[in-house]
Amino acid sequence: MTRTIGRWTGGTLTARSFLKPHKVAEVVFHPAWIPPSLDPAIDKLKRIRVIAGAVASIGVYTVLEGGFDVTELLENALTASAVLLFLTPVTVGVMLLVWRRTGTLRQLRTPLLNSLALLLLFIGSVVALALLVQTTNATHSPLVIIAGGAAMMWMLVFVARGAFRVTGNFFGTGAVHRCLPALLSTVTSWLVAVPDLVTGDLHGLGLTLGVVFILGAPVTVTAIALLETGRLKRRYGIRLGAHPAGHPPVPGPVPPMPPGAPTGHPYIPPQGNPYASGSGNPYGPGTGDPYAPGTGGSPYGPGAGGNPYAPYNPRAPYGP
Repeated sequence: MTRTIGRWTGGTLTARSFLKPHKVAEVVFHPAWIPPSLDPAIDKLKRIRVIAGAVASIGVYTVLEGGFDVTELLENALTASAVLLFLTPVTVGVMLLVWRRTGTLRQLRTPLLNSLALLLLFIGSVVALALLVQTTNATHSPLVIIAGGAAMMWMLVFVARGAFRVTGNFFGTGAVHRCLPALLSTVTSWLVAVPDLVTGDLHGLGLTLGVVFILGAPVTVTAIALLETGRLKRRYGIRLGAHPAGHPPVPGPVPPMPPGAPTGHPYIPPQGNPYASGSGNPYGPGTGDPYAPGTGGSPYGPGAGGNPYAPYNPRAPYGP
């Protein structure tokens, strides 16, 4: 059990982390087994698309429809969860039939089960939040209202942040196939938008603005998905219709610089000071002075060798 939790959370989730629901959602809904993105530019576009969609949706509910209704928002979230629970396995099943032509499916079992677990975990969180809101609103006990309100706020932040993460990685399906998140997001966005157009539910925006608003999301998602799959195909040779095992190896992350490594040019050897003390400078002070007194090395210094230019000794050279 410890290995499973560590593989899911990466060992970053602690007891103190539960005081910050957005941090918990980051770890839970973007597990460590999800491979890193190959194109950071696409990730930025996904974030912009998710943020813009969230702002537009909240603006419709608050400004155009006359008020923000949490119950209606949760009902829409439950409807979207039901669509995901049905649509995601169907779409993945179709792609498995396509990939089966060029490879086996046994090696995809683990990432498929992980993605399914992440999908069920998110849907379970949405259902738990909806039940908590209904229970809190139906009770008349002050203690239950206070405790339920605090738990509801925690769950609301947790689910909102989790929705942001799973929208970007689409339940970790990139671990199955790099192009699968783009396909699933496109299919889901169109399936959610088309019923609104057919039923005429334009959220009070009018015909023209309603069509633009409803079609704006799937068109934007489709454009980003085509850009993502096109870059994956051109840069890395990854095709949607090809089995993941047949893809060429992708470049790994750049290893970090080892500690204490030189920060200069990598192709120039480290340059020291050839004239520094103790570095082999023939003209610098060494370990000893060859001309110091008493060393016997100076022919002109006082010592046993004598100085031929010393003052004259008046004593007779041939003393008695």
